[in-house]
Amino acid sequence: MDSIVLWIVVFLALSFDFINGFHDTANAIATSVSTRALKPRAAILLAATMNFVGALTFTGVAKTIGSGIADPGKLEHGVQVVIAALIGAIAWNLITWWFGIPSSSSHALIGSLAGAVIAAEGFDQINAGGFVEIIEALILSPLIAFSVGFILMWLLKRIFAKFSPHKINKGFRMGQIITAAFQSFAHGTNDAQKAMGIITFALVAAEVQDHFEVALWVKIAAATAMALGTSVGGWKIIKTMGTKIFKIEPINGFAADIGSAAVILTATMIHLPVSTTHVVTSSILGVGSAKRFSSVKWSLAGRIVIAWFITIPITIIMAAIVYWIMDALFL
Repeated sequence: MDSIVLWIVVFLALSFDFINGFHDTANAIATSVSTRALKPRAAILLAATMNFVGALTFTGVAKTIGSGIADPGKLEHGVQVVIAALIGAIAWNLITWWFGIPSSSSHALIGSLAGAVIAAEGFDQINAGGFVEIIEALILSPLIAFSVGFILMWLLKRIFAKFSPHKINKGFRMGQIITAAFQSFAHGTNDAQKAMGIITFALVAAEVQDHFEVALWVKIAAATAMALGTSVGGWKIIKTMGTKIFKIEPINGFAADIGSAAVILTATMIHLPVSTTHVVTSSILGVGSAKRFSSVKWSLAGRIVIAWFITIPITIIMAAIVYWIMDALFL
């Protein structure tokens, strides 16, 4: 029975990773598709490939997710906690995808894991220091991405001010192919590790492993699920990211991709999970502000920001409710 429950965890974690892939595909390719630097099918294939490569490259973020919020070895019902957390995160991802809201898969998973731990074991089992560190990274990274996007666009405007628009568009449209690949790679290095972390969390909680180390099969499974999800694409969110915030031109897409990918990869290198959705959207907003502040549709940006702030509280409640239902029916 225990092995069946553990396989349910693996299935749910990979399902989360798959949904994360098509939910967040827009992060990597929205700007390149909207400027026609890449055709949609080619963009998705590129994103899927680079996501897979990125997912196999690092494991630091997985360790932060798997042990930063709570110690799986100290939880009495650790595997059930993971199941409740994944159901809550998957439900929120599907809701926001359906309505085309670029919400954060990272926020959803972290909020859900915290909510399930609290419901199962109480607040005492939350690692306050690790949880605060993760929240700080999630809050600061969009602000940094906005600033980086603004500065890059400000510099590019001045460097290429005397060039003809035709030459600028042609050159940066080619450059966007490279930045889309870089963006996809960075996304894979951070986001796929969250599924790796949650699977390893369950393995330690179930005493299949006695220490937190991401197994090779977990890396390959998570990378594959992310790549397959990316290959499906998330067209509703691509439309929001690529066309509704402001009219993106190739030079804008280039700046936004470089800025956000650099922030995401830096976070990966220091083992911190960040929301690729938040980082990319903030970078686009920063670029748009540098281009022309009035060109940004701030009302839409405001709705996106509201979704960011409510994700963690809502998923904490959702996962807690799921755990209580499971407890009443099965535990």
